[in-house]
Amino acid sequence: MNLAVATKSSSTTVGRHIRVMIVDDAVVVRGLFSRWVQAEPDLEVVASLRTGREAVNQVERADPDVVLLDVDMPELDGIAALPLLLKKKPDLVVIMASTLTRRNAEISLRALALGAADYIPKPDNNREVTASISFRRDLIEKIRQLGMNSKRLRSANLPVDAMAAERPSPLSPKLRAGAQPIVLRAPPATPPRVLVIGSSTGGPQALNILISKIGSVLERAPVLITQHMPPTFTTILAEHLARLAERPVHEADEGEEVVPGTIYLAPGGRHMAVTRRDGIARIALDDGPLVNFCKPAVDPLFASAAKVWGTKLLGLVLTGMGSDGLRGSQAIASAGGSILAQDEATSVVWGMPGQVAHAGLCSAVLPLSEIAPRLARLFGGDKT
Repeated sequence: MNLAVATKSSSTTVGRHIRVMIVDDAVVVRGLFSRWVQAEPDLEVVASLRTGREAVNQVERADPDVVLLDVDMPELDGIAALPLLLKKKPDLVVIMASTLTRRNAEISLRALALGAADYIPKPDNNREVTASISFRRDLIEKIRQLGMNSKRLRSANLPVDAMAAERPSPLSPKLRAGAQPIVLRAPPATPPRVLVIGSSTGGPQALNILISKIGSVLERAPVLITQHMPPTFTTILAEHLARLAERPVHEADEGEEVVPGTIYLAPGGRHMAVTRRDGIARIALDDGPLVNFCKPAVDPLFASAAKVWGTKLLGLVLTGMGSDGLRGSQAIASAGGSILAQDEATSVVWGMPGQVAHAGLCSAVLPLSEIAPRLARLFGGDKT
């Protein structure tokens, strides 16, 4: 399928459809993705191209909101095309697409640091791509949510790039016109001793920033993280976080003891929970069904940790689509623990943290840059 480049719409930025450019050297994949996008009433394909070079040459004319960019392509691959696309259109949302190899996982995570908004792992072959209902659902939802968020920020004249999470903006959930007020809970009297984190879209970027700044917390507490990610990707993420934290970070192992000074990452494709055996908190991995369409999911970690640590537990919900983490946060609050959430202005997508915030479960809703200092104070015994 070789679509001619569409001309710009004359309608308003917020009102028009989300415009999508598909860039993949496989004609079958381009055709399939194009049909999926065109089937959605709020999405439209404005270009379907074979190489990164074609994408760079045509991005200004096509004026896409979102580019789905393959990693491996002739002439100019995805990682080389990415900065050129963003130079021509800084507010562009780029979603990297790659198969689940270690090389492609490393490239996809590097692309996030270079300005890509997200990634999506493709099944290994075209037959699996065609047959996977979950892959189609995830692809369309990422395009829709990230495209809508980008258009909202543009309509408010706010900057959109991968490092926006480090810049506070006036569009906070408490101040934005029409936003529902957020009711905060008083923090528990007991200082936390364990930190659990849930994140999804935008999570790797947020975790990179956060983990590099919470050394004082790691001196006192174990940190357990569920990031929505497939196998191989979580392996690479753990290696990246270990370099930033200068502490042990690894994919959690079944039955291992949870100890302060270590970061445990839920392995891709398995839920991570915590159990207490003979008075010792241990990791419990589960290969059961998807939870909230995810595996690993945040809810199993949060809910099980609430049973093990109760008032000593602090849950942190970072940027991500959907509502995973809501039920687990409810369990933490019911057990006497505390919840923090990343704010809307610094989240790539304010789905998961927004759900928790509007449920009245949080003691604070903070910009990403303020979360590490707040954690340091809370784990140090200061309730402010």
